[in-house]
Amino acid sequence: MLSLRMHVLKAFCIAMLVLPGIPAHAQAPAAPKAKAAAPKTQAAKAQASKTTAPKATPAAVPVSQGDFSGFISRLWPDAQRQGVSRKTFDAAFAGVTPDPSVIALTKKQSEFVKPIWSYLDSAISAARLERGRAAAEQYASVLADLERKYGVDRRAVLGVWGMETNFGSYTGSMDVIRSLASLAWRRYRDDFFRDELLVALRILEEGHVDRKAMRGSWAGAMGQTQFMPSSFMKYAVDYDGDGAKDIWSTVPDALASTANYLASFGWEAGVPWGVEVTLPAGFDLASATGSREFSTWGDAGVTRASGSALPRKGKASLFLPAGIRGPALLISENFRVIKKYNSSDAYALGVAHLGDRLLGGGAIRASWPRNDKRLSLEETKDLQRRLVAMGLPVGKIDGRIGEMSRDSVKKAQIRHGLPADGYPTHTLLARIRQKP
Repeated sequence: MLSLRMHVLKAFCIAMLVLPGIPAHAQAPAAPKAKAAAPKTQAAKAQASKTTAPKATPAAVPVSQGDFSGFISRLWPDAQRQGVSRKTFDAAFAGVTPDPSVIALTKKQSEFVKPIWSYLDSAISAARLERGRAAAEQYASVLADLERKYGVDRRAVLGVWGMETNFGSYTGSMDVIRSLASLAWRRYRDDFFRDELLVALRILEEGHVDRKAMRGSWAGAMGQTQFMPSSFMKYAVDYDGDGAKDIWSTVPDALASTANYLASFGWEAGVPWGVEVTLPAGFDLASATGSREFSTWGDAGVTRASGSALPRKGKASLFLPAGIRGPALLISENFRVIKKYNSSDAYALGVAHLGDRLLGGGAIRASWPRNDKRLSLEETKDLQRRLVAMGLPVGKIDGRIGEMSRDSVKKAQIRHGLPADGYPTHTLLARIRQKP
């Protein structure tokens, strides 16, 4: 969340992408087409975003419509208070029933979280790089203009576009109103989806998109860079000045909206998201805490893995996404801005590294510990529970290691005389089980 571009939902979506079950749409269709020169209505422009690509849907679970119609009826007073007309409301829900496939996706679980290196392998595939480089070239002038206007590195904008929809190749084909209504009816994530549904109705009321063309992901994210309805209302931009904020089929509008989103969360111009580094022999991980100037890291013997100089501007913190046996990164606050789009470390690194690779950057140099046995989801939950019992906060006990859990893992490692890299291992879990 967390803002998650009001993406509480999107955090779950990408967490699901990191888990087996909802694959990243990494197809490699033809390069994106330029916007047609002929004028078109907003509805026609939105309709153009429809795709026939298959959607990732598990076997549907039976659901009873139950009080779904009652839920819709009870929604009307709030929709009316937000300026939605009865005509728009009735048209939006005409023939709408709960979607069992959406409800099934909320129940999907996995025993193991996908390793970050496997996630990056699929996120930064040869096919995606080929498609992305063509897109970067096609929209080079737009990206340069956005960089000047918003101060956001074009690499970040490209990375988001590529990670969200593979540069527009799959923007989602599910009925957004139906999906949001199904989730809201089941009170998944409390009132989050109900609130998003009400905003979606406002989008229809204001004529931003035709009802039939309001397509997106199973959880209601829409357009080239997958905005939730509330994010659309806050950050969508009419870049081309045609009177429509068309994130569905007008690529410049979608890219400008994404740049506007990232800028609003404090993107610092001229500072990279981060760099891969090499740590000196005997480096004290336990004391490598907090954010420091890049130059301060250099004074401590940290060097850039590429051999070039560390950035002159900005502060960064040390991030070891796979522990001491994997790559070492210095990440700036801009990395955390990317995480406002989605809170997953894997997602943010995918966006950042994909953007670099598209504009000539090299692959991560250090090897990933691909053969190491990793904690299962249940083992990670067990570790989190034990950390809490030790007085170390982890946030939600969900089997996923975020910044809070990582900091507590590091403190536990220090207590038990292990390398303080913040990476959960079987060794640490065994030590804590034996003696907290």
